[in-house]
Parts: sequence; structure tokens; C-alpha cells
Amino acid sequence: MNTKKILSIQAIFLLLMLLSNYNRVSAQFTRHIVWLKNKGNNTYALSNPSAYLSLRSIDRRTRYTITIDSSDLPISSTYLTQIRNVAGVTILNVSKWLNAVCIQCADPTALQTIQNLPFVQQVAGLAARPSTTEKTKDKFIRDEDILPLYNSPTFTRLNGDFYNYGSTASLEIKLHRAEFLHNIGLRGAGMQVAVLDGGFYNYNTLPAFDSINRNGQVLSTWDFVARNQFVQDDHPHGMQCLSTIAANIPGQFIGKAPQASFHLFRTEDVNSEYPIEEFNWVCGAERADSAGADLISSSLGYFDFDNPVFNYTYQQMNGRTTISVKGADLAAKKGMLVFNSAGNEGNGAWRYIITPADGDSVVAVGAVNSAGAVASFSSYGPSGDGRIKPELASVGVAAVVQNTSGGIGAANGTSFACPNMAGIATCLWQGFPEFNNMKLLDALKRSASRYTTPNDRIGYGIPDLKNAFAFLLADYATTTASISNCETTLSWKSKDVSSMQYIIERKLPSETAYRTIAQPSATGGTQLTNKTYSYIDRLQGVAAGQIQYRVSQVIDTNLATRQIVLLDSSISSLTTPCANTDDIASILWIYPNPLTGSSKEKFIINITEPKQNLVITCHDVTGRLIGQYPFSKPAGIYTNGELPFKPTSSGVYILTLWSDNVKLDSKEWVINY
Repeated sequence: MNTKKILSIQAIFLLLMLLSNYNRVSAQFTRHIVWLKNKGNNTYALSNPSAYLSLRSIDRRTRYTITIDSSDLPISSTYLTQIRNVAGVTILNVSKWLNAVCIQCADPTALQTIQNLPFVQQVAGLAARPSTTEKTKDKFIRDEDILPLYNSPTFTRLNGDFYNYGSTASLEIKLHRAEFLHNIGLRGAGMQVAVLDGGFYNYNTLPAFDSINRNGQVLSTWDFVARNQFVQDDHPHGMQCLSTIAANIPGQFIGKAPQASFHLFRTEDVNSEYPIEEFNWVCGAERADSAGADLISSSLGYFDFDNPVFNYTYQQMNGRTTISVKGADLAAKKGMLVFNSAGNEGNGAWRYIITPADGDSVVAVGAVNSAGAVASFSSYGPSGDGRIKPELASVGVAAVVQNTSGGIGAANGTSFACPNMAGIATCLWQGFPEFNNMKLLDALKRSASRYTTPNDRIGYGIPDLKNAFAFLLADYATTTASISNCETTLSWKSKDVSSMQYIIERKLPSETAYRTIAQPSATGGTQLTNKTYSYIDRLQGVAAGQIQYRVSQVIDTNLATRQIVLLDSSISSLTTPCANTDDIASILWIYPNPLTGSSKEKFIINITEPKQNLVITCHDVTGRLIGQYPFSKPAGIYTNGELPFKPTSSGVYILTLWSDNVKLDSKEWVINY
């Protein structure tokens, strides 16, 4: 069994604990961490992961080629039994990733007994006795600091959006152009988000969560502080963060991934601040992994504690020192996408990001307002070892949240920027489950407003989810072309909905630029779907040589917001020239051609059998649709057709005949006015 990694974690933590005065004050602690030497001879095996991981967790590892290793194995039950049997000792939480046990014990003799166990590496103080009174300084936003939010009762959907977000919530989603994802069916369905926080007060009764409660979208809950499943009777901070993702109150407040499912874990004791909460955080991340969660959203962070012996330095924000960052990076290694608030220390003496936001594979999220201006309180980067932090930013100034009284309010903090970002990332990943967490993060970075000029306030900037979608779509799509008997079969793979289109372009050996030869419509329905297509290009009068094709996808056909994504290209070689054929022998015959004057173009369909669902489309050389004519024909050659449209200016146009969205033939149409 590999214990090298475990021992390195222990060594780092022990170094932290062995500050100059640690031994002198350690006796005051009643909660301790027991570091173990190894996993022991337990009953679990790497060859049987279903005994300790859910099928969904195993599937994630399989999909992304992640090896199940010794860190996945539970701690030996024999070890736990021996610790539990020491008089005066209560086991609080257990971490298989850290190979450590958190205990409560006030008896020095019992602690020495545990230290003397042969499998124990070290026992170290972790926290004082649990507090029974509220702290005078709450690390989280107070409910009275949440300002009421009044939406117009007449607010309606904008621009054909699927959701009626509410006037203020609409600004948040549109800052990222993430409504595009919702409009193509990516609303979080089938995705699982674990939220780690200090409590989820009344999430089971407040109106923002009606949908997720009614639909069973809360899959599990656990309180690592009280060690029970009840998280609805604790602090509201986690509830407010959850609302930014899960809310569904039409016309008032729609969250970023309202169809996702959730695991709600309380890891934070708001009445105190000790490293035990970091240990709880790791335990929460482990449970999220084992349950099969896809993402973690954590609006927690650590740098100073009630006892200053535990305080971190800025240099220790280096992604490898703290307990929580070790767990966060391991969570990412297991294939989850981990988001953590950057911190609200930008105006304070500390100033910088806090842990576990410093993790190498953790996405630290800074705060902006709905117009993109940086919040003054948002923590600065870089990390202690000079890496770009935060990585991304979302709305954390006057962010829309559910309040405890049942109304909708506006709150400030990177606490809310983090789940806002996690929510839109959830929708994006729903569309591309083929790609792993780092691929998703790369797309978010590439799409962000400061990708080429990152800074220490918002890193790579504010992601544009429409562009992130385009990047992933281009990476997913493939195109192939093959020529046989003067016909090119062009095949491509992509993802689409029925409102999208494709543009097929060709460059012949004699041409210096691509020309549009067809623009078929997508057939994916209203939910983004994996699709494959083929197109036959009949080559007439084409000289031998290389013929180049490229396929683009119009992901937004609205003229005001039109966006085209180049998917892929392919080159085929024509070894012998293709002869011209008499036009009348082809399927589509158009006349007069070129067209002059005011007469209308006529056409003949050279097919004898009856055909339903025929369409003639007309595109200009840029691929823009000029007109289309749906019709049906009886048996026999159809000779009385007449196009009901005509371009307004001279030029070369492409007329294409389709049958049930399959191209039959196309012709160049020359117009000379």
C-alpha cells in the first residue's frame, strides 16, 4: 500500500502544528487529529470499489480514466475499533484521504494511550471544546445585511428565454450569456452538486426551493459538526448560497442550474474557528466523491483562527500546506470540478485569497457586480507561490439570494459569486460529459474576459458561457470526407438543437477561397443532442486535385446575436476529373440561369416517384438564408414549379433541393439585374 503521500500530508500538518509555542498550549485542546501510519489490513480491496464507492463515483473514474488508489480505501475498521475502545474518547469524523481520525478527548492519559498504539503516527490538538454560545463576530453574512429585492411584478421573459428570471436575476445570468445554455436545454438535469457550508436553514420550506424539494433533487444531507442528517436547523449561509444555483421562482428568481441535484453538507461550525472545520471540509469532499457528485461549491475559507497558534501566513497559501487544500486538490484529482470562494479580505489587513481557494486544481472565484465591476472586498491574488488567483469571477455584489423570511434579497460576498459560477459550469458540463473537469475549466478560462491579460483581482475574468460552449463544441465535433464516382460523402458529428443550422463550404482545386454549397438545418429537437449527419456533394466539371471542405455550425441564428462555430475541416483528393453532365439529367433543373429582368425562376424536379416534404432553399455565398420554398410533388417529372422568392441584388446564389432534410441536389443561381 502506498503510504508516502499520506505521510507527506502528515508531515506538513505536523510542521504547522509544531510552531514555537504549540507544545506549551496543546493541553488546552479537547479535539484532536490522530494521524495513522497506513490503511492496515482491512477488508476493502482496490479490486472491489463498489464496496466503498457508489456506481456513479466509479463511472466518473472510468469515464475520465482515473485510477482507484489507496486513498480511496476506507480506514481499517480494526484501527477505528481500537481508538474507540479507549476510555474517554469519542470519534467525531474519519478521513480516508488523509488517513486520519478526528476525536474528542480531554484526558491526557487517554491521548497517550492512543499515541502508543502501533498504527498511530501522531496525535495533535485540533480545536478547543465546542462553543455553546454564538460568536460575537459571525464569519458569514448576517440576515439583516441582506437587502430586500423588489422585482417588477410585470417582468416577463426576454428574447425568447426559456426562463423568466426576474429583472435582477436576469442581469446575473446574462453577464455570462449563460441563458444560452438554458435555452438549448442545459439546465443542470442529471448533474450533481455538493454544497459545503455552515448550514442550510429551512431549505426544506422556503419558496426558492419548492422545485428541488418537490422533485427530490436533494439527494443527501449530512452535518459533520453535529454528526446527523439534519442541516435545515443550522446557519442560513449555505441556504443562501444554494439558492443562487437551485432557486426556481418564475418572474422573481431563477438559479443558475435549477434542474441539478444536490448533496448538502454542513462542515462549518459558525460558533468557532479551528482547523477541525478544515478536517470536516475534507470529510465532506470525500462524501461528495463517494456519492458520485460532479461538482463541489464551497463558500468557506480559512486563514486565521480563534487560537492564533493555528494561523496561516500568506506564504502558506501555496496549494500544498493546509488540511483543506489537500482535500480540495484530491477532490479534483478524483474528477470533480471544485469551486471555492476567493475570500472577502480585499479591504482588510490580510488582503489575499484564503484556503482552500489556493489549491492548484481548485477554482477560486472572485466577485463582481452585474455590470462586471470588481468588488472592493474580493480577495486579491496571486497564491502564496505566485500562481494566478482567483481564476474566475461572477456576481457577488448585490447577488440575488433567498432570505430567511421567505422573501428575495440582495447580498454581498464571494460566497455568492462561487455558487453562481458553479451553477453555470454545471449546465455547461451537462452538455459535454465526454470532457473531464480540467477540460471544462480550460473552456471557462478561454472564454473569460481577461484570458490573455489575467490579473490579481479576477484572474482570467468573467466567463462567457456561449463562447465556452463554442470552444467545447469545436473540440467535440469531427468531419470526414471521401470521394467515389465523382461524389463526395461528407460526414460530421456534433451536438445541436433544431433551431441551429450548419454551413458546408467547399474549395475546389481551381479556387482560392471557400464557397458555401449548402446550409442544412439541425434536427436535434429542443434538448441539446449528439448528432451525426452526412451530405452528398455531386462533383460536375471538377478538375483533379485536392478538394477541401469545412463545416461550421450556426449555434444562434438570430440576426442580432448570430454566432457561427467552425467545427472541423477535411481534405479529399480527386484523382481523375469529373465530366460535366447535361443539366436536364440532374435532379434539380433551374431556368432561366442566369436570371435577368423581372421574371421568376422556374424549376424542374427530375424524379418520377411522388415526394412529400420537399424544400428548395436559397443561400448567398456567405451562407445566409435568402428564402425557402416547401412543397410536394405528384408522380412523374415535376415541370410546373416556380420559386416564390427572388434575391434583391445581383450575385451568385445556391439553390438546394432537400427531401426530409436530406440533400438531393444543388445548383448555382446567377442573377444579373
